[in-house]
Amino acid sequence: MSYTIVAQTRTEIGKGSSRRLRREGKVPAVIYGTGKEPVAIVFDHKDIINIQTNDDFYTSDLTIVLDGKEVKVRAQAMQRHVFKPMIDHVDFVYA
Repeated sequence: MSYTIVAQTRTEIGKGSSRRLRREGKVPAVIYGTGKEPVAIVFDHKDIINIQTNDDFYTSDLTIVLDGKEVKVRAQAMQRHVFKPMIDHVDFVYA
């Protein structure tokens, strides 16, 4: 199964800006990999909360539409809220 997430490049980086994004219903994330520059991104929480429950989410390639370009990635790590059903941060690697 293929998953697609629409994201934007994030310019403000840090704890304060990440907290503001989470209050707005967004998820801060990063895409990194060998030989490529890391990219800080942000996307809507509703875009990932349902697809991350599927069994093949961590093993299949995801497509992130980043400012009009399609980027193939794989989910590396996900930080969740302690007791709320919320995702705090996602790490992606280039596929």
